[in-house]
Amino acid sequence: MPRLDAVAVSTTNMAKAVAFYELLGFEFPAWDASDKHVEPIAKPGEVRLMIDTAELMEQLTGAAPVPANHSSFGLVCDTPAEVDAIAAKLSAAGHTLTVEPWDAFWGQRYATVKDPDGYQIDLFAELQTPA
Repeated sequence: MPRLDAVAVSTTNMAKAVAFYELLGFEFPAWDASDKHVEPIAKPGEVRLMIDTAELMEQLTGAAPVPANHSSFGLVCDTPAEVDAIAAKLSAAGHTLTVEPWDAFWGQRYATVKDPDGYQIDLFAELQTPA
């Protein structure tokens, strides 16, 4: 059965995109400003994040990429406090929070932030730890 291996976003400015995802805690191997594709370091079996330049995606698909108007992917945090801390760090760095951290009715601390190209990323953590 196929399994999810990677999530991809495109960017018009690789340096800004990498800096944003580093604020989220991703670690990147050495990369060059001329790179058209970068991926943070992932452990075996983890879903990979792929960042491609908009030019590369247009070459591959024949159309300019357009970020979604809904969340593209979510990042689970260990605690509600981590959701708040990451959201605050991103906001302080000038990134847009489209949903401020809140205690969602479905039992999670939840926030949404936009990356430099407009992709929305959900941050969430369980409000209660399982017994």
